[in-house]
This record gives sequence, structure tokens and C-alpha cells, in this order.
Amino acid sequence: MKVLFIRSAAAIAVATAFALPPALQAATPKDTLVVAWAIDDIITMDPGESFEISAGEIMGNAYDRLIRYDVNDPSKLIPDIAKSWSVSAGGKMYSFELKPGLKFASGNPLTAEDVVFSLQRAVILDKSPAFILTQFGFNKDNVKDKIKQTGPLTLTMETDKNYAPSFVYNCLTANIASIIDKKLVLSKEVNGDLGYGWLKTNYAGSGPLKLREWRANEIVALERNDNYYGEKSKLARVIYRHVKEAATQRLLLEKGDVDIARNLSPQDLAALATNKDIKTTATPKGTVYYFSLNQKNPILAKPEVREAFKWLVDYSAIGDTLIKNIGIVHQNFLPIGLLGASTENPYKLDVDKAKALLAKAGYPNGFKVTLDMRTVQPVQGITEAFQQTAKRAGIEIEILPGDGKQTLTKYRARQHDVYVGQWGADYWDPHTNADTFARNPDNSDNAKSKPLAWRNAWDIPELTKKADAAVLERDANKRKAMYEEMQADFRKTSPFVMLYQQIETAALRADVQGLKIGPTSDATYMFKVSK
Repeated sequence: MKVLFIRSAAAIAVATAFALPPALQAATPKDTLVVAWAIDDIITMDPGESFEISAGEIMGNAYDRLIRYDVNDPSKLIPDIAKSWSVSAGGKMYSFELKPGLKFASGNPLTAEDVVFSLQRAVILDKSPAFILTQFGFNKDNVKDKIKQTGPLTLTMETDKNYAPSFVYNCLTANIASIIDKKLVLSKEVNGDLGYGWLKTNYAGSGPLKLREWRANEIVALERNDNYYGEKSKLARVIYRHVKEAATQRLLLEKGDVDIARNLSPQDLAALATNKDIKTTATPKGTVYYFSLNQKNPILAKPEVREAFKWLVDYSAIGDTLIKNIGIVHQNFLPIGLLGASTENPYKLDVDKAKALLAKAGYPNGFKVTLDMRTVQPVQGITEAFQQTAKRAGIEIEILPGDGKQTLTKYRARQHDVYVGQWGADYWDPHTNADTFARNPDNSDNAKSKPLAWRNAWDIPELTKKADAAVLERDANKRKAMYEEMQADFRKTSPFVMLYQQIETAALRADVQGLKIGPTSDATYMFKVSK
């Protein structure tokens, strides 16, 4: 892939979509979909490292996996590049056969060798999302013995325990299991990095759309992959334009400068309701928002302080205004829709109760903390509202604003006091959230696994044991009860103040057809959209 071509293709698309003066531009090009979205959280385009919400959508459109879940029924698995799959009677050996005649966007053939390389590479690189695979006992030393090619189009994967097969398969729908072009990536290898340096900003996939350019905090440009094995993208290109302000997104949409707006506020959505040129679509997402308290801060580590924070959020006001039509108040780590998800919401704004808890903790006059916040709505509005209610109990919160990359990088390094974040399910199984909110097998600074519990230095050996047991339980009813019990413990004791579950609502021009927001970030398929 030539860099000059990458630049020119994206430049032409962007110039066509954006460069004309507003007065001269009636609509976006017919073969181009332009999306206004806050994409400042993207850190890399390497599926072996990518672990952000916005990047997840790019991965879902640009890379294939062995299998996917059905977006209309996430409990069902459907083939992607795999023709068939099975598990041995012993429950540890998984076998896959690929569809014949597959190609990457580069033109290179896609075989079992590429699948094995991709999964092994993800384990060997051991970046943030690698735990989705390493939880099955894979590591740098054994992965080449555990994941093997058995023929041109066949491979096997041997897990360390007898997991529920549905759990294993669901993990293989995650972005970390994306298939990359071994020949292309290794041609870009530097000092044995498995192409890691190059793939941060380049592309080596086989999906229906191919990455042409990513400019951080500006655009992501995707184009149709004519080598894709399935139904080709209906549009020649999809351009994501980074626009953080909801009001600006709405203005661009009303003028026809963009086709879809993704971060509109409840007020913007209400204002568009009577516009005959605009329609909306919405899907409850497997995404939850929360405040989290770093347990390395001795004040925030006190149980009474953790609980006090949960009584200082005006959930009702947030639900009625800031997240109206784009979310529902939800105080549990499992989003509704996953097995065992709880709908219990025991907390409400109660300043007196919070004050009593703070006094019991030894802070009758409150204290000062900082809060790291990504400057997007409704996160900013919720944070500022919380700052005011916390002040009524004597807690002075200094808000530290930043873009997605800045705040997330600091959070991942455990350098925050309080952080406001979002977590999207990586695959459609309850362990995806239990594994990060309620499991922390090693709380040391140099731990291999760094889930959200670790990021907040929450040492939970007993809850970790419960999560480990739940993922091995094959009886669905028993497993459901185990997750309900875990969530009850979590609500009471955790350093997480769970806020709401997202209902992602997109506003779009009337001529846009076929847009369906997926339940997870990697399942909103822009290649199925037409104009």
C-alpha cells in the first residue's frame, strides 16, 4: 500500500465532503457517507491494541473475524470467514474451517495461516485487549502450541479449562480476534515488532471497508474493499469527521454538510423532531457510564466515602434531562440485555446520608479531589452537575478536562483521583463486564491483567473468585443467579458509581437508508448503509 495513494484518496474524499463553502454545498456526494462523531478517543488502528469505543466501530467495518454475533439477536452466532466450527467432547479443543477463496484488501489470499498468526500475534503483543484471549490460558510461551494451523483452511485452538463453549465463541467475535494479513504486516516488521509500529496508522484487513486514512482528532476515511468476499459496501467511502460539540453536529446535519450526527444532546434531538429532512434511529447499547474512585487515594479508599459518592448523584435529574432519549439510569455493571443483568437502582440523591457517611469516615467537613473528564456531552454536563451536588456535602471537586486519549491514558496508568468513563461490552457474554469491573487477579502495579478494577486499585480476591466460578458454570440459570449476587455485592462495596446505560441515538438525513446501531461498538455496520 503506497502512502501517496492513501493520502490522495482520503484528501479527495475530504475535499469533496467539506471544502466547499456552505452556501455552495447542498448535500454530501451521493457515493460518500459523512458522519459527525467525537472520535478523539482513538489511539491506534492496530486490532491487536485497539480498545476504544470509536476505534471499535472502525475495526468492525474493516476487519473480519472467524465468527460474529447476529446484530438482530446477539445471543446467536453467525459465520464470518469461518465455514464451520466445533468443540471436542472434552470441551477444550476448538476446530475451525474457513470459507475458500478469501482475499485481503491487498489481494493476498486469506488462509488459516493468517488466522493463526493474528491470534498468536495478539497474545504475543499482550496489549490492553489481549486478556480476552489470554484468559483461556494462552501466553507468549505456549500460544504457538495451543493455536495451530492443521491445513490450508483449518485450525485448532486448545483452551486450558472446560469453559462454556458459548463464552469462548463470543470472545472470538471481539476486535482482538480480527484477522490481519500476515504477509503484508510482516513485510513492515521492524526489529521483530510483528508490524506493530506500522499497523498503528495503517491497514491490513479483509473487511467490507478498508482504512485509507486516520488523522487523529480530524478524520477517519474508509473506502469500499472490492476484494471483500461478501456483499460489497453500498457506498464508495465513509468519512468520519471529528466534531465534539453537539450543537455543531446538529447544524452540519441540518445544512446537509454531514449525513449522520452521532453525539446529539436531548435538546438537539428534540429540536430536530419536527424537521422532515431528519430522522433518528436508536439502540440500547452494551455500554455503561460511571465515576470511579482510585483506591490509591487513602481518602477514597474508605468504604464510607465510596458509598457517600453514590448518594451524591442526582440520578433522577440526569435521567430526565441530560440523558433523555440517549440513556437510562442504571446502577449495575452488567448492561440490560446480558444474562443476569440486574435492574436494581437503590441509590438516589441524599446529601444528608452522604454527610453522615463522610463524618463516619472522619471527614465531616469534606475534602478536595480532582476528576478527569473527557470533554464531550453528556459526560461534561453530568460531571458538572455532580460537582455541584458533591459540594453540598463538602467535597470540592476540581475538574480536569481533556480529550479522550489524554484522560484515558492517565486512567490506564492509575494516576487519577476520580475518573468519569464509559465501558462497552467487548462480546455478548456477561463475563465481558464481570471480568473488568468485578475481577482483579493481581493488584500490583506491574500486573499483566489491568481491568477497570485494577485501574482503580480495587483489590477483590473474593469477588474475583466468584467471577472465575461464574464463567465456568454451564447451567444458565445458576450462572444468572451468580451474576445477580455479584452485582449486589458490587453496588454496595465498589469504588464505581454506576450512572447509566447508553441508548445510542443517531440523527440522519432522510435519504440515508439501512443504518442500524449495533449493541456493541464493533457492530454498527456502515457498509450496509446506502443513500
